[in-house]
Amino acid sequence: MKQVAVQGAQVVGRIAALLRIVSRKPEGATLMEAVRESGLTRPTVHRLLTSLAAEGLLDHDGVTGNWVLGPEALLMGSVAAARFPMEDIARPSLRRLAEETGESAFFSVRRGAETVCLLREEGSFPVRSFVLHEGVRFPLGVASAGVAIMAFLPPEEQEQILARWDQHAGTFAPTHPVALIQENLARTHGVGYSVNPGLVLEGSWGMGSAVFDTRGKPDWALSLTGIEPRFRMERQEFLGRLLMEEAHVITGQLQGRA
Repeated sequence: MKQVAVQGAQVVGRIAALLRIVSRKPEGATLMEAVRESGLTRPTVHRLLTSLAAEGLLDHDGVTGNWVLGPEALLMGSVAAARFPMEDIARPSLRRLAEETGESAFFSVRRGAETVCLLREEGSFPVRSFVLHEGVRFPLGVASAGVAIMAFLPPEEQEQILARWDQHAGTFAPTHPVALIQENLARTHGVGYSVNPGLVLEGSWGMGSAVFDTRGKPDWALSLTGIEPRFRMERQEFLGRLLMEEAHVITGQLQGRA
């Protein structure tokens, strides 16, 4: 049977891509960043951004010139949050991790072939890594949350991602060769937690542990990030145990609500 293209689907896809680009950073994105990352022409991007601003989904910051999320996006997010009460479920674990370790703790969700950071809790240690914050997206297998999730996917799903790794990882591919990723995935599956030894940004380390849904799928992850001296080998077992304990707590709560 011949598949019929949905009318307007291309426009919707472009709008969704631009919204994701703008939402990756609290300060938003410049017009040229949106052009470069979307692959669209400058006139097309400007027209779509202006239209989204007219609907209240975006704002144009008159000081920085950046495009940022608008009030309608906030309202939509507030309504969506009621359907996905992860703030209530994950926040206590993030606070315990941040308080006990002094590191910044994060909660990320899998969205297709990416992970998206949803929540953050700052630790008390004065020197921090700022690689991760709410809205940041990474390809699966990149950064500690993505490795923790991908390590517990079915083997055939892992193989599909690894088969097109360079395309999947994009700009992260040079610092994340396939052989290293396969090694990280195997190690993570064996010990239960992932370690990112400064691959995203030199000197910025991270560790993660997967959170499973009621079907046993790794759809979320807890992670800790900080500077390299705080993630020495002698401390990794301690941090990994804490991550797995809190991931187990959240998994249990999710399954209890099902």
